[in-house]
Amino acid sequence: MNTYILGIESSCDETSMSIVKNGREEIATIVLTQMDVHAHYGGVVPEIASRMHIENITLVLESLLQKANMKVEEIDAIAVTYGPGLVGSLLVGVEAAKTLSYIYNKPLVPVHHIAGHIYANALEEEMKFPLIALVVSGGHTELIYMKEDYSFQKIGGTVDDAVGEAYDKVARVLSLSYPGGPKIDALALQGKDSYPLPLPMNDSTYDFSFSGLKSAVININHNEKQRGNSIIKEDLACSFQNRVTKILSKKTKHALESYHVKNLIVAGGVAASRGLRESLSKMTSEIGVSIHFPSMKYCTDNAAMIAAAGYFAYKLGHRADLTLNASANASLNGGK
Repeated sequence: MNTYILGIESSCDETSMSIVKNGREEIATIVLTQMDVHAHYGGVVPEIASRMHIENITLVLESLLQKANMKVEEIDAIAVTYGPGLVGSLLVGVEAAKTLSYIYNKPLVPVHHIAGHIYANALEEEMKFPLIALVVSGGHTELIYMKEDYSFQKIGGTVDDAVGEAYDKVARVLSLSYPGGPKIDALALQGKDSYPLPLPMNDSTYDFSFSGLKSAVININHNEKQRGNSIIKEDLACSFQNRVTKILSKKTKHALESYHVKNLIVAGGVAASRGLRESLSKMTSEIGVSIHFPSMKYCTDNAAMIAAAGYFAYKLGHRADLTLNASANASLNGGK
């Protein structure tokens, strides 16, 4: 019997809803992004984001049902991102989900945002266990071990800046517009590694640190200006990205070998980086590990990934009642 999950995602600056069948088949998805609005401020403004979610949420639902040619009555459960993220933005999605759950008497399934990013991969290819998931986005840099569906063991993460956050900060140093990650990636592919940047947190742990690398870029930029020299943006972007991809690949390789895992999935907005894809693909090829990246449309925040994760959570009996609240700093632990 088929199972249809309605997913709701509003953790940052995208208002998105999706209907996914059996955790694998995307029926329809609507994403309204606020990126153009926040670009004027050089980053996401939380108060503006939450206000725009309020304006958009019912419009997104109406558009989704029309696109899918379905009614809420045909949905089996409502899955929603409850955290982590911007608390004001999360609250809009959570309240919408609770309202739909109450009115239509549908089960309410809480989904952790990182679980959603991981299960974006399930929309295109069956996930094979055990696996290591490398989650890289504006808010997260984590290595997750999964022995089976919806079993999450965090084995490493950033101790300061997330990798996507570091990309955006370096982009601002280079006077590039928001969002900076794609622009840094494009410049890096045109430049050469000519600036002496450190390899951050180059140790035997599974943890990451990017604040020192970001500071090194700032210092080089400042010192060159003091000397009256011009920064070669392509080369500095290349030097920065090479350090990022090298340390991500090195520590991911360490995790794969230590946990004796032959499957790697990559998730999150930074998974769209061509530089990272090339580095990880080379590494996994060398050690005989299969690797899977989500399509570009599933790298950034979207509700299809929440509905996909929600399906597996629903099948395992994960439920929330109407006291469900947003959690800005929710931790991914055992699937909750």
